[in-house]
Amino acid sequence: MRALIIKNTPLEGPGTIEEFLKENEASYKIVEAGLGEEIPSLEGYDYLVVLGGPMGVYEMDKYPFLKKVALAMEDALKRGLKVLGICLGAQLFAHVLGCRVYPGNAKEIGWCEIEATPEGMKDEVFKTLLDPSGKAMVFQWHGDTYDLPSGAVRLASSGLFQEQAFRYEDSFALQFHIEVTMDMIRDWFSDSDNLNLILEKAEKLYPSYRSKADLFYRSFFKN
Repeated sequence: MRALIIKNTPLEGPGTIEEFLKENEASYKIVEAGLGEEIPSLEGYDYLVVLGGPMGVYEMDKYPFLKKVALAMEDALKRGLKVLGICLGAQLFAHVLGCRVYPGNAKEIGWCEIEATPEGMKDEVFKTLLDPSGKAMVFQWHGDTYDLPSGAVRLASSGLFQEQAFRYEDSFALQFHIEVTMDMIRDWFSDSDNLNLILEKAEKLYPSYRSKADLFYRSFFKN
């Protein structure tokens, strides 16, 4: 198993994805695309993971490297790699599949509840994140959203955003941050007046979230 991980900003790293790959002695490479590092050929890779970032897909003229990330995702699909897009990565995935990405009418920041669709509850990979009722508390930081691509299966929605996750063939787009660690949460909210309250809630929710993320990774990164 060999994975390429693309970072769009230094602040949003692979977190628990990297921890899982290390624990399972998988081969992986991290590319700092947002800092100008060139994305290598996907020859020999089995997986492409595209992480989040504060920029919008519709800001490619302002952030030209996003065009290269989108091309890499297109290439990955053509080569038959399994793709995992997270937050901005999910929006880029929708863009690559021909859909509109745009600012939503609200923002989701912190812990938010999502509810699986019937398809999401049956999906062998995605259902690892759910509780028995088909819901999940997930960690969010986004205001943009996307239209569901043709050929994709909607897996979950929230009260504010219909599009929270989709599957396309054997690849996945997750609007939420499955990869966060407690350290990442501390860093992201370090300037917040509510840091202590946020950490208190995270300490209650995170252990289960972390274990479910591992189940998802184990199911997604199969070979």
